[in-house]
Amino acid sequence: MIFSITGSILFLIVLGLYILLALGLPYGEFAMGGKHKILTRMERIISIISIIIQAFAILILLHCGGVISVGFSDKVASVLCYVFAGYLSLNVILNLLSKSKKEKRYMTPVSVVIAFCFWITALNF
Repeated sequence: MIFSITGSILFLIVLGLYILLALGLPYGEFAMGGKHKILTRMERIISIISIIIQAFAILILLHCGGVISVGFSDKVASVLCYVFAGYLSLNVILNLLSKSKKEKRYMTPVSVVIAFCFWITALNF
């Protein structure tokens, strides 16, 4: 349960960053390769889609951690938790490959912890 709560809190912080990015605030150096300080219109749309996916992932993590029930069968929730764990592991690699120093320095460690929380939760579900 502690891993699902920890991962959810950290992911909620990332979700908050994406809300700020979608609103046009100048934090683009922390996401999407850090190419634009203020995201382009298309990148803002992608941020909105990311917000929805991240919120869903948080719900799945909390479900698999036994904190809440989201109405999915445990089998479906388990598969989704593994899918998000894999996706977030890939995200760690992408953050490491980013040209943005801020994305590498700040988002990589956060991504590592969130991915770890998903893996531990999925493996123990």
